[in-house]
Amino acid sequence: MAPPQGLIVAVTGLPGSGKSVAARIIAEELGVEVRVMGDVVREETVRRGLEPTPENVERVARTLREELGRAAVARLLIERLEPGRSYVLDGLRSVEEAEVLASAGWRVFVVGVYAPRKRRLERLMRRRRAGETLEEVLALRDASNLKLGVGEALALSDYLIVNTGSLEDLELEARRAARVAACGGDP
Repeated sequence: MAPPQGLIVAVTGLPGSGKSVAARIIAEELGVEVRVMGDVVREETVRRGLEPTPENVERVARTLREELGRAAVARLLIERLEPGRSYVLDGLRSVEEAEVLASAGWRVFVVGVYAPRKRRLERLMRRRRAGETLEEVLALRDASNLKLGVGEALALSDYLIVNTGSLEDLELEARRAARVAACGGDP
């Protein structure tokens, strides 16, 4: 399926919701590149001479938003995107980010991926990193994401995937979201 020119499918959701998997599947269905919004912050962290540890990346993300507003990452990302080309963005954090992308000329279609906290915790436990207390990490990451605007972005998404089933269910919903996005929001 060929996407219309100048389409950005921006995927949002809390940690462990399945947004990165959904973004990959949507990009595959549309035949476009995925850009991870968190990579912009990691690159900026390194550019500022810091090691890209989770703490430093989080600190730089906060600083960027203090300097450039809630749409800071989108403002930096635009510099890395080719005008008129279509993309899938993994990790939209706010409605303001979507608005900045739209004001730069892209048609923005937001896909929200929701999963209950218990389900997200189970997923994160499967990919657990040594030394992490996942309940605390998830609570901190949720609070940070909600403060950035993920809850509002989810609530105002153009298409919502409720990810409580199998990986096959997520794949089916993500492919459906890609088709709806490519058709301009009409199924």
